[in-house]
Amino acid sequence: MRVLLFGTYERGYPRNAQVSAALRRAGVEVAERHEPVWTSRDQWRAGLRTAVRLLRAEVRLALGPRTDADAVLVGYPGHFDLPAARRVAGGAPVLFNPLVSLWDTLVEDRGRFQAGGVAALTLRRLDRWALRAADLVVADTQANADHFAALAGLERVESCFVGAEERLFTPGDAAREPGTALFVGKLIPLHGLETILAAARLLPQIRFRVVGDGQLRDLLDDRPPNVEHVAWVPYERLPDELHRATCALGIFGTSAKAARVIPNKAFQALACATPLVTADTPAARELLVDGESALLVPPGDPDALAAAVSRVCDDPGQLGPAGLAAYRERASEEVLGPRWRTLIEGLL
Repeated sequence: MRVLLFGTYERGYPRNAQVSAALRRAGVEVAERHEPVWTSRDQWRAGLRTAVRLLRAEVRLALGPRTDADAVLVGYPGHFDLPAARRVAGGAPVLFNPLVSLWDTLVEDRGRFQAGGVAALTLRRLDRWALRAADLVVADTQANADHFAALAGLERVESCFVGAEERLFTPGDAAREPGTALFVGKLIPLHGLETILAAARLLPQIRFRVVGDGQLRDLLDDRPPNVEHVAWVPYERLPDELHRATCALGIFGTSAKAARVIPNKAFQALACATPLVTADTPAARELLVDGESALLVPPGDPDALAAAVSRVCDDPGQLGPAGLAAYRERASEEVLGPRWRTLIEGLL
C-alpha cells in the first residue's frame, strides 16, 4: 500500500511525524508532497504575508501531477488543502487529519477573534467545509471525533490516538531529580498555566520547570521562585527533560476543547515512563485510569493539582511503569500503525 502525505502541514509537528512513522512501521509506503507554510513559531499567525504564502502553496499543490498512491492523507494543519488534495487524488480516497477545529483554536481557546463576529463565523464555515470535503476524517480522540461529527453533520468520524515518536521517546536509565515537576508546551489557555503557577505557590519545596513560550508568557513575570522558565528546548532533547523529571504535567484548561484532547506531551511522558499528572477529562479517560496509569485532577483546580504533584513527588510508586504499559497497549506505533492502515484499507 502507498499513501501520499499531502499539503501545507507542519512537517515537524508530532502528530504528522508520528502518523508517518506509524504507517511505515505497519508496512505502508509513505510519499510526501509538501509545501511549507506553517511553523511551530508562527502557526495561526494571520497577516498578508501568510495569506500570500498560503495562496502560492495551494496553487503549486493543485497544479501538481495526479498521484498513483492508493490514498491521500492531508496532514495538520490542512483545512485549506482539501481542494488541491481532491484534484491530485484523481479518485483515490482522501483522508483528513485535522487535529483541531479552527474555530475552537482561534476563537474559544486563544481568543484571537470575537465569537459571533464575521471572522469567527467564517472559521466555523471553513471547519465544516473542510471536514465534509474528505472521504474520511480521523480525529485524535473519540471525544474530538464526536465533536467533529456534530460540527459538520457527518455520520462517521474515526479516531486514532496521537502517540509519540518512538525514535526519541522511550524509557531512560538516568536517575530522576527528586521533587521536580515538568511542563512542556505552548503557553496558551488550553494548557492552564494559571493553574500550574497557583499550584506551584502551594508547593514551595517542589521545583516546577516550565519549558515553552507563547500567548500567556506574561503570567511568568510574577512567577514564584520555585518556578524555572526555559523558553525553548530542541525537540530532540525533550526526552532528556522527561527522564530527569519526577513527574510531567499535562493540560489543566477548562475549555470545551481541553476536555476533548490529549496533548502530545502526555503521550511523550507516558512513552518515557514518566509519571503523568493531567486534567480529568473525557478524552483522558479514553486512555488513562486515575491512580493507576496517571493522576487525574479536576481542570482549573490548583489545590487538587498541588495535592497530586506532592503525592507523586513523595512516592511515584508504579505510575511511570503503569503509564508506559497503558501507552504500549493503546497508543504505541505498534498499535497505531495497523489502526491507520485498517482505516485506509476500509476506503479502498
